[in-house]
Amino acid sequence: MGGINGPALESLRDALRGPVLAPGDPGYDEARSIYNAMIDRRPAAIAGCVDVADVRTVLSFAQDTGLELAVRGGGHSGPGLCLVDDALMLDLTPMRWVDVDPQASTARVGGGSQLGDLDHAAHTFGLATPGGIVSTTGVGGLTLGGGHGHLTRRYGLTIDNLLSADVVLADGSFVTASEDDHSDLFWALRGGGGNFGVVTSFTFRLHPVDAVGLGVTVWPVDRTREVLQWYREFLPAAPEELSGFFALLTVPPAPPFPEPVHGLKVCGVVWCYTADLEGDRLEKALTVVNAPAPPVFHFAGPVPYPVLQGMFDGLMPKGLQWYWRGDFFDAVPDDAIAVHEKYGHNLPTGLSTMHLYPIDGATRRVDADDTAWAYRHATWSGVIAGIDPEPANAGLVRQWCVDYWSDLHPYSMGGGYINFLGEEESAGRVRDTFGGHYDRLAAIKSAYDPDNFFHANQNIPPATS
Repeated sequence: MGGINGPALESLRDALRGPVLAPGDPGYDEARSIYNAMIDRRPAAIAGCVDVADVRTVLSFAQDTGLELAVRGGGHSGPGLCLVDDALMLDLTPMRWVDVDPQASTARVGGGSQLGDLDHAAHTFGLATPGGIVSTTGVGGLTLGGGHGHLTRRYGLTIDNLLSADVVLADGSFVTASEDDHSDLFWALRGGGGNFGVVTSFTFRLHPVDAVGLGVTVWPVDRTREVLQWYREFLPAAPEELSGFFALLTVPPAPPFPEPVHGLKVCGVVWCYTADLEGDRLEKALTVVNAPAPPVFHFAGPVPYPVLQGMFDGLMPKGLQWYWRGDFFDAVPDDAIAVHEKYGHNLPTGLSTMHLYPIDGATRRVDADDTAWAYRHATWSGVIAGIDPEPANAGLVRQWCVDYWSDLHPYSMGGGYINFLGEEESAGRVRDTFGGHYDRLAAIKSAYDPDNFFHANQNIPPATS
């Protein structure tokens, strides 16, 4: 195994304000652990960066020593792209901060921040921006991949609310990318992943979001056909204030579910209602849940938005075995529903699941060529996730996910959400994900990172002349 010689390591430690950990150091194993415990790799060193100066120093050190570089934001990368054997990990975790300007309805967010940090800081002013469904997700990775969540139908993707980004480039230069400055880079950052530099901070537009209506409805898995046939018609026609992602799951032994339904395999929808909650408006909006079939459980009530964002945190903690794959869909035909039925009946473990996230509504009001996100015409972003706490079940959940995805993929639009691409998917799959934007991204990559220094990602090699 490669490493960094002692004098070089000490020189890096002397140059940084943040910590530098190498194999054998106290805290190294904890620092190299990421959300997905299926990924177990050993970097040559982990360099924690507390500011832009640290980031520039780490980039220079990696280039001078010839070390491969990987960048960690929140550590939620499914395929573990932030963790590379014998590489230098640039760890943004110390840059975990949020500054909210309530008058301007904006937030500036450090590159190592998690969604929960942003949600907490903005919520005190009754504000939020779209992003994810798990509060421990890294803001950086989610944003650079596009970002969708409970607020997407009403307020668009995370990138649709990005106003600017501070970036350290491969040559060490520091730029702020926005619509007015480095606009080509700003275009690429909005959906092109971590290919173009280290983003040290993001500035987002915020929207008035305080209490939201939370709904959870589950039906027996045997009713998957009826429920999906109803859902595929109902939700795209519903007001944008109502969102709901469809799921196949095993009911966990936890609130809000009562004991009689614990352990049942079900299909369900998690609802988010952002309209006025006065009176019985939420209840009226969700009376439709009885239309496809009688649910075995239904709950609805107002909650603070950060509560909705964190409701899965306890169920999906760091340290589980994960394998996931995803696709975009513009329709859910009956033949695809048959695939969902088959694999819903055969969920391999209690945590394994499938979600269909609605990404229509406000997302479609952004022109298809305004950002690197290539699937503005999609209706759903689907993910299949094999999950279990036991390493012995890693092969089981992986195979279920691969088989399910292989059977469902023919009904997809060809590409998938970059943050849902699996570890072993090909470069051709990355090209499919960026579609008609791929060549433009490769040209921008050539301008900002001609040597492909940033390649530990869903990589876009620089265009060659």
